Amino acid sequence: MLHPPYWVQRAIAAPKDAQREQRIEHIRALQLKGRVVSETEAGWDQARQPWNLAAAQRPPHVAFPETPDDIVKLVTFASGHRLRVAPQGTGHGAGPLGTIEDAVLLRPSRMRDVAIDADQRRARVGAGVTWGQIQTAAAAHGLAGLAGSSSEIGVLGYTLGGGLGWLARRYGLACNSVLAIDVVTADGRLLRVDREHEPDLFWALRGGGGSFGIVTALEFSLYPVHELYAGALYWPQERAAEILKVWQAWTASIPDSVTSVGRLLNLPPAPWIPQGLRGRSFVLVEAACLTTESEGIELLRPLRERGPEIDTFAMLPPTALGALHMDPVDPTPLSIDGWLLADLPSAAIDALVEAAGPGSGSPLRSIELRHLGGALLDAAPEHGALASLDARFAAATISLVPNRDVAAAVERHSAIVRTALAPWEAERNYPNFAERSFTVSDFHSSSTCERLGRVKVQYDARDLIRSTHPIPTALTPA
Repeated sequence: MLHPPYWVQRAIAAPKDAQREQRIEHIRALQLKGRVVSETEAGWDQARQPWNLAAAQRPPHVAFPETPDDIVKLVTFASGHRLRVAPQGTGHGAGPLGTIEDAVLLRPSRMRDVAIDADQRRARVGAGVTWGQIQTAAAAHGLAGLAGSSSEIGVLGYTLGGGLGWLARRYGLACNSVLAIDVVTADGRLLRVDREHEPDLFWALRGGGGSFGIVTALEFSLYPVHELYAGALYWPQERAAEILKVWQAWTASIPDSVTSVGRLLNLPPAPWIPQGLRGRSFVLVEAACLTTESEGIELLRPLRERGPEIDTFAMLPPTALGALHMDPVDPTPLSIDGWLLADLPSAAIDALVEAAGPGSGSPLRSIELRHLGGALLDAAPEHGALASLDARFAAATISLVPNRDVAAAVERHSAIVRTALAPWEAERNYPNFAERSFTVSDFHSSSTCERLGRVKVQYDARDLIRSTHPIPTALTPA
């Protein structure tokens, strides 16, 4: 007979102070190589802090494992104390997790081993490795992984949720370049999964998220990238409709070797921003081109003919891509919303500019349109749960929210932007862009949802693992 899920058990039997102290004693008895900080101990506030400071997390215990054996012990401990386990690498994507008051927050930031097999073009990384770390190690061999827009993002969470980066149109989603995964299951087993071993679990983890187990290491393909022609073109935001329409037309003819972003950017009057840019608003086109410099110059000619005010394009190593999008490096309070677009006609651009461009009063710092297509449309049979992205563009709104009043204004205007683009919204969303709570059917087809549910029941029927976007089973809320 199956037990109720842990969220039900927690509601039935909330621990008293004595039970909490007993748990702390049991944790000490585990003899972990890493450490655990409990809510009554000094350092808990810092330990529980996510990267997005707008999210609140109040777990009773925060664990910093150093080995897979530590994670096995922590999973067994949580199971025996009616707690769940919430893995969180770098603290990104914390919003959908909620306050996690019923879980051990597991932060593997000390598991930072990296191994590069240059001959096989393959990398193996521990659960706490960031993209900056792996890109630096791979670049020494003329290789690169399918990193995102920030070097501070953890490899694991980014990859399990899909992985959409600057090389995506050429090489696809990062999750589909995964070759093997080490994972601790809810019953405390440490498994190595790949296409031949536990193939259903291997399929589910590649784009289905982290709801099936605690990943301790990933192995994935690297790609031969020595240099790219990459950078950004800036125009005053008063030209937003003109430039975005030129960019949209340009995306229809460029090769898969080019991944680009059209963007409305409102820079704050902050001292860390160069004097000539401080407090100004721009429309940008950012791009990474897997080409020579001369080929890149020719590809960008239709955009440069529009006379950008600033042009930062140059031949760059792949390690420089982590700074191209100018994402914040340090923990920051942010509001983020993202979704996919089936199309981006001129009418959609006009609607966007009216909603968030000059004269709109928009408090949003960045409104982004990412060009998809290319390899992202390739739903090969050997791919994982997120086999492809059936959309032409992705949209996102991002803004600093230092206080509640700003947060409320940003949320209202983000909704205005989303409503303006609603006629062109795709049928499904992309997990890593979804900072709010979604259901699995928002990301996957009904057949994929059913298969993910079966894998969840097989490996975690009692719902021990708490993930950013949970996979429902017959025992958990849909």
